Amino acid sequence: MVIHTPQIAPPIAVFDLDGTLADTAGDLVGTLNVILEQEGLAPLPVEDARDMIGAGARALIERGFEAARKELAPAHLDKLFTQFMAHYSENICIRTELFPGVIEALDRLEDAGFILAVCTNKIEEHSVRLLDALGISHRFAANCGRDTFAYFKPDPRHLILTIARAGGDPSKAVMVGDSRTDIVTAQNAGIPSIAVPFGYTDVPVQSLNPDIVIDHFDKLFGAVETLLKPMAA
Repeated sequence: MVIHTPQIAPPIAVFDLDGTLADTAGDLVGTLNVILEQEGLAPLPVEDARDMIGAGARALIERGFEAARKELAPAHLDKLFTQFMAHYSENICIRTELFPGVIEALDRLEDAGFILAVCTNKIEEHSVRLLDALGISHRFAANCGRDTFAYFKPDPRHLILTIARAGGDPSKAVMVGDSRTDIVTAQNAGIPSIAVPFGYTDVPVQSLNPDIVIDHFDKLFGAVETLLKPMAA
């Protein structure tokens, strides 16, 4: 008689990408500026345009045109979006860097038995390419983008399906992000959230009611323990 031991899924930490794991503003705004200059508009300083990031490339282009007080017809936006995506794909990791402490935080979670995953509204191809360029793609059991499933953040199914693909346990999961989209996704999925305040958000991240806010990745493991210990009790 063969006795099958039930497989217990390990805990999982799921990360947003832009503004959470990596500061991608330089390359995103750099690509926006290529589009703006092509249209005869002045480029934007990265620091002035950081808060325009976070809602996707189409919204970034629209916000760039709004800043220049230039009308943008829907058909022309479609054309510029295609150009943006092509240029960004080839210039995805010129100025992009991981935020301080990311590698050490991933190490500590892995050493504690956590599965790691990425749940981003970047298209999957760009997410894979960027994490490859940053040298950390092998750390993640799943890397799920805007087009991986039929759903994307803030739809909670994007997060739930990412956890399933990675082989994690949703009852022992935490979402780490920088924006309203990430926090609302986690809340809708019934999963605790940890927010970082150095990403891309148009309001202070504390006002969005994440479970915990950390100002450096060296505080991530302690925050994860705080949130998941009650679930294990």
